[in-house]
Amino acid sequence: MKNNIILKIKNLNKNFRNSIVLKDVSFDIFEGETLGFVGPSGCGKSTFGKILLLLLSQDSGEIIYKDKNIFNFNKKEILEYRKDLQMVLQDPYLSLNPRKTIGWHLNQPLDILNYPKDKRLNRIVSMMELVGLSKDYLDKYPNQLSGGQKQRVLILAALLIEPKIIVLDESVSALDISVQAQILNLLIELQKKLNLTYIFISHDVNVVKYMCDRVISLKNGEISYI
Repeated sequence: MKNNIILKIKNLNKNFRNSIVLKDVSFDIFEGETLGFVGPSGCGKSTFGKILLLLLSQDSGEIIYKDKNIFNFNKKEILEYRKDLQMVLQDPYLSLNPRKTIGWHLNQPLDILNYPKDKRLNRIVSMMELVGLSKDYLDKYPNQLSGGQKQRVLILAALLIEPKIIVLDESVSALDISVQAQILNLLIELQKKLNLTYIFISHDVNVVKYMCDRVISLKNGEISYI
């Protein structure tokens, strides 16, 4: 694990209807590490992930990225931040449009980057090899893929934008145990090859212990141990 701080969370607070979800949460995330979040339902771990992705606003506090509070970013800085920080969604069965091909899904993140259309196929195919998929999958539809193959597509879609940080929110919970192990090992391999930083949110303590360099436990919105 490297010592460079890639994200600094300072006194983060979030309330919902007078209920405290996050209370003065402060910690650092280091470049190249896998930081785990565990805790019971409603403890604030998924809320933190959404705030980090700018999908929810905080009530107070800061998240520092590249020496600047992300909540003060302008539009250009927000776009760059969202490129650097991607999310792998929880349920591969619900996250893909059943009417669209895998090729269509993988072109979507490249649209965001305005990636040259004549270079997309080569980029997608070369990246597919990293996640254990072949070019033949591009013309398939989600219902033709297994759960593990769908999750590989979602991981690839996140990687195509060349992020530095990936938030994994219960990213293997919908998969069978044997497939979970394959995806977790794939994530470990990709992290080493691409120097990724993972924020791993899960209710499964065993999975978190297997994956993570450090683990944060949230209880009633507060960090109970690291």
